[in-house]
Amino acid sequence: MEIKHDRRFISRLTRQTLALILAGGRGSRLYELTDWRAKPGVPFGGKFRIIDFPLSNCVNSGIRRIGVLTQYKAHSLIRHLVNGWSKFQGELGEFVEVLPASQRTGEDWYEGTADAVYQNLDIIRTYHPKYVLILSGDHIYKMDYGPMLAFHEENQADMTVSCLEVPVEEAAEAFGVMTVDEEMRIIRFDEKPKHPTPLPGNEKLTLASMGNYVFNTQFLYDRLIEDADNPNSKHDFGISMIPSMIGKHRLFAYPFRDPETGKQAYWRDVGTVDAFWEAHMELVSVSPELNLYDEDWPILTHQKQLPPAKFIFNEGERRGMAIDSMVSGGCVISGAQVNRSLLFSNVKVHSYASVEDSVLLPEVDVGRHCRIRKAVIDRGCRLPEGMVIGENAEEDKQRFRVTAKGVVLVTPDMLGQSLHFVR
Repeated sequence: MEIKHDRRFISRLTRQTLALILAGGRGSRLYELTDWRAKPGVPFGGKFRIIDFPLSNCVNSGIRRIGVLTQYKAHSLIRHLVNGWSKFQGELGEFVEVLPASQRTGEDWYEGTADAVYQNLDIIRTYHPKYVLILSGDHIYKMDYGPMLAFHEENQADMTVSCLEVPVEEAAEAFGVMTVDEEMRIIRFDEKPKHPTPLPGNEKLTLASMGNYVFNTQFLYDRLIEDADNPNSKHDFGISMIPSMIGKHRLFAYPFRDPETGKQAYWRDVGTVDAFWEAHMELVSVSPELNLYDEDWPILTHQKQLPPAKFIFNEGERRGMAIDSMVSGGCVISGAQVNRSLLFSNVKVHSYASVEDSVLLPEVDVGRHCRIRKAVIDRGCRLPEGMVIGENAEEDKQRFRVTAKGVVLVTPDMLGQSLHFVR
């Protein structure tokens, strides 16, 4: 019998689902941006953090039972979750719970994505979910998980993997790559292969895993216990568990597409400084692919109560203005010019300064006559009067980090401004 994907059917599936967001990674390719915070806790988009995207996807999908698994330098992330995501109605069985690494099954911390879930099996069992949705906590996208759950149920799958259609050269050594049959059943899975298998009929594209999985709960329990007992396993879903299940169980791939156009949906891994900068430059374009103004799918977060952004002075070269930019609450542009840039909350840009093609995280203070170009300035940096960034790569390399694409990363420590608080 064909299962209809109506909202009532999907809402029943989402109510029976427990979501687990894997948020323990450092994100080492972000370098100094993650010296004091986990990658999912990195600010994004002017007022959000990366983890707000999978959390908002869950809530907007009707999934209100959520666990967040943390490990690396999690204080900033946990504080954000407590402040912004702890107001669910417990009497209705809704919650966002933090599940920190706590050596629940032995003396080891989380050793891989599968082990992180395995170490929390006793907690998961108390919720009695029919499905477990496991999500990566460090990607930027908007996705309704309901249709994926319906696809999983309709195919009587044991496990379903959400996937992207990406160019073969981009997938090489970067993604878990799937080979599927005509019914989208997974017949092969390779973790970060040098030569990804292309799609049938399209040699330029391949199916890449998004790191999001739906499991039948008992099936997940059995496979995790089996994996934990295997001394040769890496205890990771992509490296060990999924390849071991191919051909033995019903594993399916779910293509993530825009529900209106049927084309590849927006998804970004902002795991490098260049990718982080590029994603923000997309946001300040005229019609960005990621719509943060979508009232039907709001991105939720914790935010301080701040006054509106303020632009002051209008005299000759001393004019407070921002063009092709996003400026968050609490910012003051005082006789300075901001172009093609994104300013997070409480940023101050003083007279005669210019900021172009840059991302300024919260509480940055740009002194008078500074010139900032193509840079990412970390939270709390105080740029002294007259500082120039982004005009001379050799000089920048002596003080800051300059990426292969010429983006300059500046942190307080690089400026000799040690901040003794969690950022």
